[in-house]
Amino acid sequence: MKRLWTLVPAVAAAVGLVAAPAQAEVAAATQVAPYIDITMPTPSLVDVANATGVKTFTLAFALADSTGCHPSWGGTIPLDDPRILGEIHDLQAMGGNVIVATGGAAGPYLEYSCGNAGDLANAYRQLLDTVGTNSLDVDIEATVPQDVVNEALATVQRERGTTISYTLRVQGDDYGVDPYSLDVLRSAAAHGVDVLVNPMTMEFGSSRPDWGDAVIAAAQSVVGQMRGVWPGESDAQLYGRLGVTPMIGRNYNGKVFQLDDAAQLVSWAHGNGVGRLAFWSAGRDNGSCPGGGVSPTCSGIDQADFAFTKAFAG
Repeated sequence: MKRLWTLVPAVAAAVGLVAAPAQAEVAAATQVAPYIDITMPTPSLVDVANATGVKTFTLAFALADSTGCHPSWGGTIPLDDPRILGEIHDLQAMGGNVIVATGGAAGPYLEYSCGNAGDLANAYRQLLDTVGTNSLDVDIEATVPQDVVNEALATVQRERGTTISYTLRVQGDDYGVDPYSLDVLRSAAAHGVDVLVNPMTMEFGSSRPDWGDAVIAAAQSVVGQMRGVWPGESDAQLYGRLGVTPMIGRNYNGKVFQLDDAAQLVSWAHGNGVGRLAFWSAGRDNGSCPGGGVSPTCSGIDQADFAFTKAFAG
């Protein structure tokens, strides 16, 4: 995801094996957690929540500051910034929740700034404690010491039961995540980290004319890769640990993720028990620059304010 452009109500899904309700397998609820660049002053978390009903957001991005292994917002804003913490606390007061994302398209990452697993685990603890959440998203778009990172994540998860997701680059709709990202997942499995796999279904190559079809195909390809990482899990379990995160509106590769693509993705996720849906980003979810290029503050298409957030909310 483009950090400098800084990726709910539950969606119930029932997979009917036969018509009788007693014999139907009910899939887990899908969490909807759009990304929002918390370093930008607008839109506020509460404003989006009030306008859409969505009350879970993924905050981008917590990075290392100039001193090294110390978390900050965007690498420059103190973790206890009053405006940011005020927004988070106001959202939590209305029953909302946040997932804190580290990493992203630009550094410096905590994951390579912290010298060992113990220091990195301490940075994660500080981040979670300051924000008041137990949900962490690690967005890997650069090389990190993956075994060190997964050792730190395993420690924090073992201590706190922290929900952890890996947001990873998609190489192609018929391929899935890139080889390095797949190695990150293999390392997570080897260290016993229970992770949600959140492919960035954006900016990848596709021969499919319909971008909604391409996004879903990419997600299905990732599930195929996950079967190799967690061979003992059923398809229902694998889809339950899958997230999908497209970029709304105009993408850098020239593709456009439209509102009907969002409806298609939500319907597919509903039917397959997908664990999480997100998108990049709530700050772009408006039509203030229709026909323009890719912008940090608008989708580049003609749309109503927060139309994608409402569509993802189902």
